[in-house]
Amino acid sequence: MSAAPHAPAPVLDSLPMTLPRLAEKKRLGEAIVMVTAYDYPSAQVAEAAGVDMVLVGDSGAMTVLGYPSTVPISLDEMVMLTAAVRRGLRTPFLVSDLPFGSYEGSDELAIATAQRFVKEAGADAVKLEGGGVMVDRARAIIAAGIPVMGHVGLTPQTSTALGGYKAQGRTADAALKVAADAVALQEAGCFSIVWEAIPAAVAEELMPRMEIPVIGIGAGGATDGQVLVFHDLLGIREGVGARFVKRYGDVMDEMVRGVRAYADDVRTRRYPAADHTYSIDPGELTDFRGRLQAQ
Repeated sequence: MSAAPHAPAPVLDSLPMTLPRLAEKKRLGEAIVMVTAYDYPSAQVAEAAGVDMVLVGDSGAMTVLGYPSTVPISLDEMVMLTAAVRRGLRTPFLVSDLPFGSYEGSDELAIATAQRFVKEAGADAVKLEGGGVMVDRARAIIAAGIPVMGHVGLTPQTSTALGGYKAQGRTADAALKVAADAVALQEAGCFSIVWEAIPAAVAEELMPRMEIPVIGIGAGGATDGQVLVFHDLLGIREGVGARFVKRYGDVMDEMVRGVRAYADDVRTRRYPAADHTYSIDPGELTDFRGRLQAQ
């Protein structure tokens, strides 16, 4: 029988993060901490660590489902991951990515998709990528009563059209496009926006125009907060990751070390040892032996 899950120790005097509290953190200049999570255990870690926001990113397509990019993950898969994360969270504000193909087609489609995340998975808000027509999609979802986080700069769902996974806004024209998209999403009513992989100097120039919290990932230190992928910051993946990733652990190395040690113990018969087994009363054992032999 497997062990029951252990809930993280409660954080005393910790109130749930809300939209007004996020806005207040921006007003006070307090940095906002956001991290991705994709399942119950990673949500428990985020809760125990005291982060402000958790994003169920479509990066889960690659980090936990093994897809080659964010594009293949389905709506049902994202809802399932979000529901698992919800069960592990109490205080952080929970945002879920709308997966590729689940919102672009029409306002009605976007609203229906967003409603699934709120009704079925317990998300506090949803995130969508891009400007242009996506501003209309954001506006429609917001009008339906669901908070929306925008996302500009490098938008992984459409990375092919952007020339691959590379920094955006590195020319004047491209930077102006990022600025226009960001302001448009703000004016549409987004409560926050992610800036991904844009030059730090561009972010610094744009921040005075932003009235809503801006969360950066590879956008320098001028933004109101930062987000990193759970598996990147803890080293639960192969390779070094993107330029903006700072690794705070080497969990995959430890996982491999632990499983390798277990495999070695099994093969050399060191595991299980006596203290890993269950006992039986000697009299019951004698009775069992006799009755077994009589069969």
